[in-house]
Amino acid sequence: MKVRRFLPAMLALILLVSIGLVGCSSSNDDSKEGKGSSKGDVVVDIFQFKVEFKDQFKKLAEKYEKENTGVKINITTVGGGEDYGAALKSKFASGNEPTIYNVGGPQDVKDWEAKLADLSDTKAASLALDGTLEGVKKGDEILGLPYNQEGYGFIYNTKVFEKAGIDPKEITSFSALEDAVKTLDKKKKDLGLDAVFALPGKETWVTGLHLSNTFLAPEFNGNVMDAYNAKKVDFKYADAFKHVLDLENKYSVQPTVSLDYSQQVEELFSTGKVAMIQQGNWVYGSIEGIDPELAENSIGLLPIPVEGYKEDAIPVGVPMYWAVNKNKNDKEITEAKKFLDWLYTSDAGKEAVINDFKFIPAYDGFDASKISDPLAKAVYNYAKDGKTIAWVFMGYPTGWGQEQLGINIQKYISGKMSWADLVNESKKSWEAAR
Repeated sequence: MKVRRFLPAMLALILLVSIGLVGCSSSNDDSKEGKGSSKGDVVVDIFQFKVEFKDQFKKLAEKYEKENTGVKINITTVGGGEDYGAALKSKFASGNEPTIYNVGGPQDVKDWEAKLADLSDTKAASLALDGTLEGVKKGDEILGLPYNQEGYGFIYNTKVFEKAGIDPKEITSFSALEDAVKTLDKKKKDLGLDAVFALPGKETWVTGLHLSNTFLAPEFNGNVMDAYNAKKVDFKYADAFKHVLDLENKYSVQPTVSLDYSQQVEELFSTGKVAMIQQGNWVYGSIEGIDPELAENSIGLLPIPVEGYKEDAIPVGVPMYWAVNKNKNDKEITEAKKFLDWLYTSDAGKEAVINDFKFIPAYDGFDASKISDPLAKAVYNYAKDGKTIAWVFMGYPTGWGQEQLGINIQKYISGKMSWADLVNESKKSWEAAR
């Protein structure tokens, strides 16, 4: 079955996540500018955000180099604890502008428009799934190509749930989630848990972007362009937002405000010290690297319940887009487009995308039955069943999700701001930005 068939119509409204975000753990320079290049080579410098597949991506780039004599692909990866957006600005300011880099949705397109080449002539653009390009279009131009599709929710340890006598299939509402959390908390000593959750309050992309998106998407009709054009935000589902955040914070390893992504995923969940984390399918590789048995056989994905809207759905969208720097010379631009096409349309590229990168493809022409890891399969099934919430946070004003709302959430969970003040200040900062 082709990937396109499992997507519900609502995915036409989905786009991605804010710059800097989406599931990362550290910064890594995989190569230096011009490293290993020979005189006369066409050098394509890639500056990208997703650390989870950086090693596999580097190996695939080396394969491309062998098949395309005279081309050198340099990859630099910045993500996780590092702010990709700030790093990208510094990269351009340094004078060493990358050939290929990453942008999010419409706000990033506006911010980087002067540097974005039109990719409408690529084969990949013609194969992108319906709706995945909406936020990177300007007139007839297509200014980005989607990485993949991703979904997030509460990743849980199935063995811990089984031992606690909890049936995850029954957790389709906030009240059911709350009951399960309280049961886990009561039994945490017997279950070998330090806590039920690990809430990484230090990571404002987790709270200010991903978590907030779940509760703000409904008021923007699940449409990133509605969010982008909105002059104000109402926080219609503020109570539901507060209930989930409070639940995570109360039953988490403390102090949450200083807990980061690496601690959450690698030190706590992957070692069985917590039962649940709010993350997405991108963490599979990290979990597998620490405990393959846990990754392959003992993890599942629960919904993030939005009381009064959808209580059995997960947010699904495109995490980031590949962009090409239109200020590079014609040879570099041509080779950059050729590489991106090869990545998503060649047999070698498609094999790596599904089996090595563990991506859920955002393009037609892939065999969805080859999706291998349980988290990706879970996202696939939620989307197939229409149990999804759109990604609209790339329609937020620049920096608002992390630098305004995310910081306010840090103040709230550390007891330095009331929820009412958080909502009011976040509303004001949105309006001021617009």
